[in-house]
Amino acid sequence: MSPNASGEITQPCGASLIVVDPNGRRNRVPVYPFPFSIGRAPENHLTIRDSRVSRIHAQIALDNGEYYLEDMGSRHGLWMNGAKLQGRVALKGSERIEFGVPDGYHLVFATGSEELQKLISRPSPGDTGRAGANLEKLRAVLEVGRSLQSAFSIGDVLNTVVDAALSVTGAERGFLLLFNKQRELEVQSARAAGGKDLPADDLRVPRRIIQRALDSRKDLFSMSFHPEDGVDAGNTVNMLDLRSVACVPLVRVNLRGLSDTQAINLTRNTEGVLYMDSRVHVVDLAGGNRELLQTLAIEASTVLENARLLEEERQKRKMDEELDLARRIQQSLLPKALPENSWLQVRGASVASHQVGGDYFDVVKLSEDKFTAVVADVSGKGVGSALLASFLQGAFLSMSCTTYLPDIISRINDFLCVRSEGGKYATVFYSTLDKQGNLVYINAGHCAPYLLRRDGTIETLETTSMPVGLVPEIPFIVETRQLHSGDRLVLYTDGVTEAENEGKEFYGRHRLKEVLAAGAVLDCEALYRSIQQSLADFTQGAEQSDDVTLLVLSFNG
Repeated sequence: MSPNASGEITQPCGASLIVVDPNGRRNRVPVYPFPFSIGRAPENHLTIRDSRVSRIHAQIALDNGEYYLEDMGSRHGLWMNGAKLQGRVALKGSERIEFGVPDGYHLVFATGSEELQKLISRPSPGDTGRAGANLEKLRAVLEVGRSLQSAFSIGDVLNTVVDAALSVTGAERGFLLLFNKQRELEVQSARAAGGKDLPADDLRVPRRIIQRALDSRKDLFSMSFHPEDGVDAGNTVNMLDLRSVACVPLVRVNLRGLSDTQAINLTRNTEGVLYMDSRVHVVDLAGGNRELLQTLAIEASTVLENARLLEEERQKRKMDEELDLARRIQQSLLPKALPENSWLQVRGASVASHQVGGDYFDVVKLSEDKFTAVVADVSGKGVGSALLASFLQGAFLSMSCTTYLPDIISRINDFLCVRSEGGKYATVFYSTLDKQGNLVYINAGHCAPYLLRRDGTIETLETTSMPVGLVPEIPFIVETRQLHSGDRLVLYTDGVTEAENEGKEFYGRHRLKEVLAAGAVLDCEALYRSIQQSLADFTQGAEQSDDVTLLVLSFNG
């Protein structure tokens, strides 16, 4: 063997390097020409694709038939057989050469074909073989299952999922990214091989690239950042010196009403992505690794869906608690005690179909000889109607000192027309009754009350005006009736006449009138209970869609 013009020996010799990647895969590289350079830069005779390896890390020289290994001023040093290399050291054969970084490439030097064959077939330190590697992957997947049972936070489970994905693929780094409300990817878990946390900003790959690949992907996809692939990765990615990337979409799973977990629409229901990359070697997607990754993706998506459902349940419980508080407040605003004196007795109640209702009633003493009674029903259901009902109560109470009914109703009507949103309005029956039996009332679109005379005659107090909150500055017509001792006034909302049984049949006004006719001689308490019992017998506990309010006034003046 003789040197060429540049001093390099170009004739092949019997020396070889066994290159062992971090996954234990082996490759033979002949050692020539000399000096034989090793490093990260592509101009080396042996290029190591690991950013932690120096550009020109080491070289092997041939001098007088002897091989020598030399450190070329590397950043992390050069190690031979577990000891850091000092100066120039002779190579005899079977030496293990490392680059001063954990979990990286290592080399084994061989001089003859017999020795080379032994080294190729011999497992490298830390390599437990294919069976051991598969067992380790299975152990990583099982660890995810254990984490689901014992972890205290969703973050712990997601970290375990990323760790398992790194173990399966042999990738160096893993990131689990989820979409926020603006459909932008945010890092939720960042891990390095070996179970180490990484800063979220260590990803450094522009999210737009991952997003672009995600939008056009299949169930599993990989990305390359080499210019010849036509991907404009930007300087940031090029600086990372990435060799391989694999991504697994996280698709929302449907856990409601299904016997099995099922993935739904891939495009519109993507939760995020499990991203893995490697600077040293290609991410391993061979064999059953794809299936394992997809299993891990389903587990992660299931965890996220469970967390979302738990958050929904927590929010629902919180809302139910707030609505229950609102219900208690609303019930507390109803009259604590109804009149029970020599000339007027009143019985009544309001039952909301939901936690809070839009019905309202009240009976207020104006003087020793006069009371005012009001029943209102706000359109719609739920919180908005309940708030408006509470407003009506406050308005009627604040203006009860004014005895001229049209003024009160007109002011409330004009206020609602200006301030109320969403088309809310209310039907109202507003009245005053004095000791002489003078009933003065306005029926603003409300269910027509019944005046049950002592002799059994039933009179209907039909509407006199439109509901409040619909049209501003409209007149409200006042009507009067003369009550006699023993007469009863029955006020109600449409939740009574529209109460439904299991067959979706309405209770109806005719049944209410039948109960009144049969109870012509009953006193206030007995008539009220008779109507309530008739309603209960009809509905048989069926869920009602509207609030039920009933008020019975008995005049004994």
